[in-house]
Amino acid sequence: MFIDQVSVYVKAGDGGNGMAAFRREKYVPKGGPAGGDGGNGGDVIFEVDEGINTLIDFRYNRHFKAERGENGMSKSKHGRNTEPLVVPVPPGTVVYDEDTNELIADLTEHGQRAVIAKGGRGGRGNIRFATSKNPAPTLSENGEPGEERNIRVELKVIADVGLVGFPSVGKSTLLSVVSAARPKIADYHFTTLSPNLGVVDTDDGRSFVMADLPGLIEGAHEGVGLGHQFLRHVERTRLIVHLIDMASMEGRNPYDDYVKINEELKQYDDVLMEKKQIIVANKMDMPEAEKNLEEFREKIGADIEVIPISSFTRKGLDVLLYKIADTLDTIPKHTAVIEDTVVIEPKPQEKPFTVSRDDDGAFVLQGNEIEKLFKMTDFTTDEGVKRFARQLRHMGVDNELRKRGAQDGDTVRLLDFEFEFID
Repeated sequence: MFIDQVSVYVKAGDGGNGMAAFRREKYVPKGGPAGGDGGNGGDVIFEVDEGINTLIDFRYNRHFKAERGENGMSKSKHGRNTEPLVVPVPPGTVVYDEDTNELIADLTEHGQRAVIAKGGRGGRGNIRFATSKNPAPTLSENGEPGEERNIRVELKVIADVGLVGFPSVGKSTLLSVVSAARPKIADYHFTTLSPNLGVVDTDDGRSFVMADLPGLIEGAHEGVGLGHQFLRHVERTRLIVHLIDMASMEGRNPYDDYVKINEELKQYDDVLMEKKQIIVANKMDMPEAEKNLEEFREKIGADIEVIPISSFTRKGLDVLLYKIADTLDTIPKHTAVIEDTVVIEPKPQEKPFTVSRDDDGAFVLQGNEIEKLFKMTDFTTDEGVKRFARQLRHMGVDNELRKRGAQDGDTVRLLDFEFEFID
């Protein structure tokens, strides 16, 4: 089964908690703090494995969660950092943040890696908080939460040659004849519902990868038919081989087919029209094909080469394969990936917190920074509570609550916890 798009949840590992401990040995009267830091949580990393050609593994596992770091230990021992969770993906994998549609990674080369979710750092042990004024702190930090996000994973097939054309023009048949691939073939539209790949060898020792891509129809750039499922894969090919049913077996005009397919490619992305394209007149063994080819050449112009073939009788296939191989020799491999111009704009500075009112009158604090601070605070010690209060005051939370009308005894809510406001 070919899977080329899937939604996945990833969660990096949380950092381990720091420890509050003291050195207690018989002949060391002033041992001092000895609580170690927690270890870092594991990242979630996608790594390209050229032995994989589909996202089918994601169909059965939609959640990927890395392990958290080890907690800090006594005697100033640092908790163990966790190894990253490495997820193998096929070449051509593109990862987007599903909530913002932001591009996270574009993976094309074997062994290429990308951090999809960053693990949290370990919390600091009490040895980190020792000062001349407070040489024996009981304060320690919890580990930083690891990133979590919903992502969309797409696969854009990487092939040297992409076969395009209306349904039933003979793309699958051609691929089955020139390679060892065995795509499903039948005389109805959309027999091919997903890309098929085949390695083609020429008699002079050259080889290339050919992809039989699902058929296009009018409106494909808007998602009609197989729409974007098809066009997503065309982006990766170095060379487009445009097959046309010259026998008009579907009752369509060959030249109209040619114009409509190119229009769909252009509407989807202008860059596709910059790719080199070989025009192939297929089904030349059928009646009326020669006449239609003459009319087609008159309309398309004498300066554009058209290669007549018959996949059924194998006539003209050698000429086509040598033409493809010769053309590929002139196209650098790195052009297989379309490089979009990326303009990096500074992101607006996110506020550390926001204040709102709930239906019951409680004040609600929200924001990534304040929520992370809360999760990393150890509320089991008085020092931890006092430090959290100081940090909120430094962030301006107290003043903002007063501006909103908060008074002594009012409820302040942060995540699932409630506090009492004291002015």
